[in-house]
Amino acid sequence: MNFTKMQGTGNDFIVIEDFQCNYANLEGLAIKLCDRHFGIGADGILVVRKSNIADIQMVIINADGSYASMCGNGIRCFAKYVWEKKHVQGENIKIETGDGVKFANICVKDGRVESVTINMGKYNFNPISIPALAESEIINRKIEANHKEYYITSMFMGVPHTIVFGKHEDYCIEEGKFIEQHSLFPQKTNVNFCEVLGQNMIRVKTWERGAGPTLACGTGSCASVVAASRLGYIDGKVTVQVPGGILTVEIIKDEVLMEGPAETTFEGHFFLI
Repeated sequence: MNFTKMQGTGNDFIVIEDFQCNYANLEGLAIKLCDRHFGIGADGILVVRKSNIADIQMVIINADGSYASMCGNGIRCFAKYVWEKKHVQGENIKIETGDGVKFANICVKDGRVESVTINMGKYNFNPISIPALAESEIINRKIEANHKEYYITSMFMGVPHTIVFGKHEDYCIEEGKFIEQHSLFPQKTNVNFCEVLGQNMIRVKTWERGAGPTLACGTGSCASVVAASRLGYIDGKVTVQVPGGILTVEIIKDEVLMEGPAETTFEGHFFLI
C-alpha cells in the first residue's frame, strides 16, 4: 500500500488513496498504521475517496480506530495532498466530510501548496448537537472530574469540543481524559485547555478524543476561539498558539475560518500482512 505522511502544526496523518473502496476495515487499518512502534505512526489516517456531492471525499479514522467526522489540521493536509497529486483542480476545493461539505482555499507558491484556509462552517452550542446530557447550553458550567472542579464551555465544531479556560501551568494535559469520559458526554468529547494571552491571542493544548494529547487540533483551536469570543475574552482575528505551531482563526458572522500550514513529511510503501 502506498502512503504519504503529512503534518499540520504537528498533528500528523497518514494519507492513503481508496477510490475503489477496497479497504473495508478502516478501523483496523488505522490502528495498524498509526502505531508509533510497529507501524508508521500518526494521530490518524486520511482516506481519499470519490464524492458525489463535492470535488473529493475525506474519511478520517483516529489512531484508536474510532471515526471522526471532521479534523481541522487533517483537512488542510488533505487539501494540499489532493491538489498536488492533481486529483482536483483550481485553488478552491469542495471537500466532503462527515460534517458536510467544507470549502478549502489554497495558497500556492512555486507550484506547491504553502498554506490552506478552511471554512470550518458553523459552530453549535445546542447540547443535542454536541451531544451532551444537558437541558441548556454549557457555558462556563462547573463540573467535577477525577475529584477536581472545572468550569467548562462545550459546543459542536465538526466534532464535540469542551474548553477549560485558565493558565496552562494549572492543568496537566492528562486531565483531559477524565473530562473526555465525563457522564455529561455520551459520545465523549475533545478537551481544550485555553489560556487567553491578549485580545487577539490565545494558547491552546488539546486532549483529543480517540488520540490523546496532540501537538495541535484545528477544530479545537476554532472551538476555543468561539468560546473565548462568547465569554468576551477576545475579539477579531485571533492567533492561536498550539504546541506544534501557529494557526489563525477568524469568526465571520456565525462561521469560522481557519488558516495554517500543511506539510508532507515523507512517502513510502506499507506491506499489509
